[in-house]
Amino acid sequence: MRKPPLLSLSVKAGLVLFLVVAGALAIVYAAVVPQLEDRLVEQKTGELEAAVPLVAQELGGLEPLLRASAVVGRAESLGMRIIVFQKLTDEQLLNQVDSLQENRPGDLSEDPVALEAVTTGTAASGRVERGGASYTEAAFPLNANEVVLVSVPLGDVLANARVIKRTLLVAGGVALAISWLVGYLIAWLFTRRIRRLESAAERLAEGDFETPIRDSGRDEVGQLADAFDSMRSRLAVLDRARGEFIANASHELRTPLFSLGGFVELLDDEGMDPAVRRDFLAEMRDQIDRLTRLATDLLDLSRLDAGQLEVETGSFDLCTAARLVVDEFRAVAESSRRELTLDGDADLYALGDDVRVQQIARVFVENAIRHTPPGTPIAVSVEERDDRAVLEVVDGGPGIPEEDQEHLFQRFYRAVGGKASGSGLGLAIASELATRMDATIEVMSVPGRTVFTLKLPLDPERPFSREVEVAEPVSS
Repeated sequence: MRKPPLLSLSVKAGLVLFLVVAGALAIVYAAVVPQLEDRLVEQKTGELEAAVPLVAQELGGLEPLLRASAVVGRAESLGMRIIVFQKLTDEQLLNQVDSLQENRPGDLSEDPVALEAVTTGTAASGRVERGGASYTEAAFPLNANEVVLVSVPLGDVLANARVIKRTLLVAGGVALAISWLVGYLIAWLFTRRIRRLESAAERLAEGDFETPIRDSGRDEVGQLADAFDSMRSRLAVLDRARGEFIANASHELRTPLFSLGGFVELLDDEGMDPAVRRDFLAEMRDQIDRLTRLATDLLDLSRLDAGQLEVETGSFDLCTAARLVVDEFRAVAESSRRELTLDGDADLYALGDDVRVQQIARVFVENAIRHTPPGTPIAVSVEERDDRAVLEVVDGGPGIPEEDQEHLFQRFYRAVGGKASGSGLGLAIASELATRMDATIEVMSVPGRTVFTLKLPLDPERPFSREVEVAEPVSS
């Protein structure tokens, strides 16, 4: 029994998409959020750096007594805190004027930005932490001992950054949820189609070859469904052929066995006429031949499937091989009043296995004899054509129906209404043998003319002639 998966493909696909989106969002968050906060702070610091020289210019020309009111007014207009420091030591400053607390002349300050400006005599800026809060500041020297400092708290800026962080996290969470859902739904749509193919495969495993396998998609899953349906069709044909073959083989085996059994019982009669006894023995030999042919076909087929049937490749005279086959069927042709002829090019050397070529030729001739009425002419010819060595067997019988021609080389196939004297394996075995010799078999059939053609590679090192007629007609 098939075990259910721990995680379905839909869930796995959703998780994969979830992890991909989560990784992308993590990279974006790590790359954007810290820089965003720094840029907001830098932007605010840049505003202070632009404003502090103007403030210093305005305050530098005022008397100390007028600075307090000027500092307060300017701070209110700019929305910043302005402080004027006086240098006491390299590490201490005196807070002279503060826009928030005007009268604190005795306060000392150690503001690092102001100290840097008064020490270096140049503008300075930076971010400081004071009283648990963050500030951005810019300082500009008024003279050698005085410096003006502009300070703005960063609470609003950092709050905006936190809002953006939260918004990004919330949006990322929503995006992750949506990505997992979308991934799950898309994978579910695909896996539903795959599940249909799985059900179809189970039906095939149970022997249901009649239900079509359909998928409307034009992607790889659709192509897989088409391949499954093609396989189903071939299996259906093979299954029907197998059933027919079992029935035919059973009949083929049962008929000669029953006949042989009956003949054996009759032969026990000691008073049987000698002529009748001879007829019985001849019929018994025919039945044994039928059994032998069936057993040979089955053995060859099994050896072909197992790769144990040896097919050699060598140079041989195709005319000689054809003559041997014609001589073999001479008596059969005479007994059925058929005219069997052989014509072809002498010394036509081909590359292949002469034993297997004779086997193929026997199949052609035997089929011509079996499936044509008595008196039908049968011609075997050998010639060179289009740089190939060609053996043809032509008969003047009723022909093969067009709908049956494409199935002739399928295993176990026999035409509807055909005689039951064959196993339906001869042409299939011939096709397999031809393929292994780099040869091809072709068939052309119309009423009054059926042609089976075997085309073999020529031996390029052995020339041939067309001078000799190699056999006389065999007729009744």
